[in-house]
Amino acid sequence: MTAKDIPSYTQSLGIQARQACASMAAASAATKNAALRALAALLRENVAQLQIENAKDLERASAAGLSAPMVDRLKLSPQVLETCALGCEQLAAMPEVIGEVTGLRQQPSGIRVGQMRVPLGVFAMVFESRPNVTIEAASLSIKSGNACILRGGSEAIESNKALASLVQQALRRSGLPEHAVQLVDITDRAVVGELITMPQYVDVIIPRGGKGLIERISRDAKVPVIKHLDGNCHVYVDDPCDMDMAVKVADNAKTQKYSPCNAAESLLVATAVAAEFLPRIGAIYAAKGVEMRVCPQSRVYLAQVVNATLVEASEHDWSEEYLGPIISIKVVADVDEAIAHINRYSSHHTDAILTRDHMHAQRFLREVDSASVMVNTSTRFADGFEYGLGAEIGISTDKFHARGPVGIEGLTSLKYVVLGQGEIRG
Repeated sequence: MTAKDIPSYTQSLGIQARQACASMAAASAATKNAALRALAALLRENVAQLQIENAKDLERASAAGLSAPMVDRLKLSPQVLETCALGCEQLAAMPEVIGEVTGLRQQPSGIRVGQMRVPLGVFAMVFESRPNVTIEAASLSIKSGNACILRGGSEAIESNKALASLVQQALRRSGLPEHAVQLVDITDRAVVGELITMPQYVDVIIPRGGKGLIERISRDAKVPVIKHLDGNCHVYVDDPCDMDMAVKVADNAKTQKYSPCNAAESLLVATAVAAEFLPRIGAIYAAKGVEMRVCPQSRVYLAQVVNATLVEASEHDWSEEYLGPIISIKVVADVDEAIAHINRYSSHHTDAILTRDHMHAQRFLREVDSASVMVNTSTRFADGFEYGLGAEIGISTDKFHARGPVGIEGLTSLKYVVLGQGEIRG
C-alpha cells in the first residue's frame, strides 16, 4: 500500500466502525454474551494454530534483536490463551450495564431525572507488543456495546491477525457486525497519524505502549485520549510489618514478571525495619539476578549480601520504570517520608504499603495519589482480570474520564434521561 492509499484505507475503517457501532449499541445482552462465549470457544479450539502464527512473530523479533522482556511480551502460550478465554467468559457472566438507569429522582416539577449508561461509540486502540491485548480490547468492546479499531505493533502482526480473525468469526456466529472489531492489518505507522485525527469516526483513542508512543499520541490527537505514561510502582515496607509477609510480597511484586507496568520498580523501607528486612530481600533479589540501585543507607545493609549487584542510585532512578530485573531501593524515616517520596516520584499507577499499623494503612490509602493504592499485597494485582473486570483496555493514570484498570464502565458514558407525564415548565 502506498502513502497515498493510507488516508482512504483508514477512512474506510472509520466508516465501517461508525456503521457497526449503531448495531452494537442496540444489541441485546444475550447476543453480546453469546459472541463472547463463542470467542472463548474459538480460542481454545485454535491454540495450536495461534501458536504457529505467534512463532513467526517470535522468530522475527529474536532475529531483529529485541530484548528478552520484549520477546516475552509477545508470547501466546497456552496459559495466556486460556486466560484470554476465561476473561471472555468472565465478561459474559457479568451483569449488563448498557441501558442501566441510576439515580432516578422525582423533582418538584413532577419530572423524574436519572442517568443512563451508554457506549462511548467507536474507540481506537494503539498498542505495542502483547498480542493478547487484541482479545482483551475486542471482548471489552463487545460487552460494552462499542465498535473498535485496533492497531497492534508490527512485531506482533501475525499473531494479531490470527486473533482478530477469531473475533470476527465469533461476531458473525452471533449475528453481530464483523466490522464491530477491526484490526489495522498493515504496519505503516502513518495509519496511527490518520486514526488520531478522525473525530468524525473515532470517539476516543487509547494508547497502550511505551512512553514515546503515548506522548506522541497525546500531543497530536484531535480526539480524547485515555492513557498512562509510566508504571513506576512502589512497595513501602513499614514499621511495624509482618516481616515474612513483607519479604514474600516484595519479592512477588518485583520478580513474578519483570515486563508488566504493574511490576514494582522502587522499594522503600522504614529505617526501623531496614536492618532485618533488607538483607533478606536482598538475598532473594541477588539469587534472581536483580540489580539493586541503592541509597547510601540501604547499601550498608545490603553490602553483606552474597553476589549482590549494588549500584549507587541517581536522582533519575527514583522515577525510572525499568521493565526488567532492576529495582531502586531507599531507606526512609517513616510513613510520612514514604508518602512524600511516592507522591513526588511515582507515576501515579500503583503503590503498596506492607504494614501492621491500621492508621498507617489508612493514611497511605487516603494520601497516596495513585490510580491503585494497596495494603499488604503485591502491585502485580493491578490488572483488570484480577480486579474482576473480565479484562482491561489499559490502565489509566488520568483523573478524567477513567482511572486505574479500564474495564466495561470505562468504555461507557452517562447521559441524562428525563421521564415525564406532560409536565411543562412555568
